[in-house]
Amino acid sequence: MQARLKDDLRALMLIPGLSGHEDRVRHEIAARLQVAGVAGRADRAGNLIATFRGDENAPSVMLFAHMDQLGFVVRKIRDDGLIRVERLGGVPERAMAAQAVLLCGRKGDVPGLIANKAHHATTPDEKYQVVRVADVLVDTGHTSRGSVEAAGITIGTPVVWQPRVLDLAGGRIAGTSVDDRAGCAVMLEVARMLAGRKTGPTVHLVFSVLEEFNLRGAVMAAEALRPDIALQIDLMLACDTPDMAERGDMRLGGGPGISLYSFHGRGTLNGVIPHPALVGLFEGAAETAGLTLQRSAQSGILTDLSHVQTVGAGIAALDIGYPMRYSHSALEVCDMADLEALTRLIGKALAAIGPGFSLERS
Repeated sequence: MQARLKDDLRALMLIPGLSGHEDRVRHEIAARLQVAGVAGRADRAGNLIATFRGDENAPSVMLFAHMDQLGFVVRKIRDDGLIRVERLGGVPERAMAAQAVLLCGRKGDVPGLIANKAHHATTPDEKYQVVRVADVLVDTGHTSRGSVEAAGITIGTPVVWQPRVLDLAGGRIAGTSVDDRAGCAVMLEVARMLAGRKTGPTVHLVFSVLEEFNLRGAVMAAEALRPDIALQIDLMLACDTPDMAERGDMRLGGGPGISLYSFHGRGTLNGVIPHPALVGLFEGAAETAGLTLQRSAQSGILTDLSHVQTVGAGIAALDIGYPMRYSHSALEVCDMADLEALTRLIGKALAAIGPGFSLERS
C-alpha cells in the first residue's frame, strides 16, 4: 500500500494546480481512479466526485480532500519583463524570497524565480526585513513585456512554487503541495478499498477545489450530495520541531490524527468542534486496528469542513489528517507511514458505519 501511496503522492505533487485552476490535477486523479475501475464525475465547479453506493439505512458519508494549492496570480507585467503578482491563499512573506516558481501560461509552463536583492547591495536595515508580496518581482528571464506576453503569460496567469519532490530519510518526503495532495493520495487508496468492498454505507469521495482561495469548493459538492457525515482529510500541524513544541503534541511518524477543535478568528469566525459520535467512531477504529491516534486542538487553523458542516440541516463533521511540517512553505514534509496508517484507519471507520450508527445528540 505504501508504495502506491508514494507513487500517487509524487505524481500529484509534480502537477501544478493553483486554486481555481485544478484541471490538470483532476485529470490525473480521474485517470488513476479509472485504472482502479472507479468512475469519477466532475461538477461545474471542478470538484471530482466518485460515489460508492451502499446500505441505504446507514448514514451516508462524504469523504473529501482538496486538490488545489496556494500561490500567486500575475497582476502586472512591467515594460522590462519583470512581473508583479497578487497572493492567492496564505503564502507567508518570509517563505517567498529567492524561491523558484512556475507560471502556468496559455502556451505552457514558464519557469521563474522570486527576485532577491543582491546581498552586496543590501543595507543593514534591509537584511532583517521581509519583502511584502506587493513588492515582489518575478523574473522569468524575459527582457520586455512583449516577450513575456509572447510566452503566453498574461494578467491572471497562475503562479505556483516550482513543483519538487525530495525523498528524505526514514520514509519521509518533502515537496510542494503536500497540503493537500497527500490527502488526495490517501483518498485514491481508499477508493481502491471501496471498489472491492461487499458491505458498508454509501460513500462519496470528493476531490475538491478552491480550499486555499475561499474554502467553498467542497460546499457545492455537499449541497448536491447532502451526506449525513462529512470527513475532511488535511494536514495537522506537526509540533515536533523546536519552533512548534508548545503548540501541541502532534508528531511526524506518530500516526494519523483527529481534530478536537479548530478556530480561525481573522475575519471568518469559523471552525469545527467535531460531532462526538464521529470522535468515538475513530477512537474505536484506531483501537480495533491497533493504530496510534493523535489529537489536535488548534486556533489559527481552518478547513473547508467548517462551511460544509452547515449545509442543509447540518452535517455531522470531523477533521482527520496526517502530521505535516512547514505548512504553506515551498517545501512541506510528511511521513509515508502516517499516510498508510491514516488510510487503514479510514477503512476501519467506514466499515463500522451501519444502520445502527446513531448521530443523535443525547
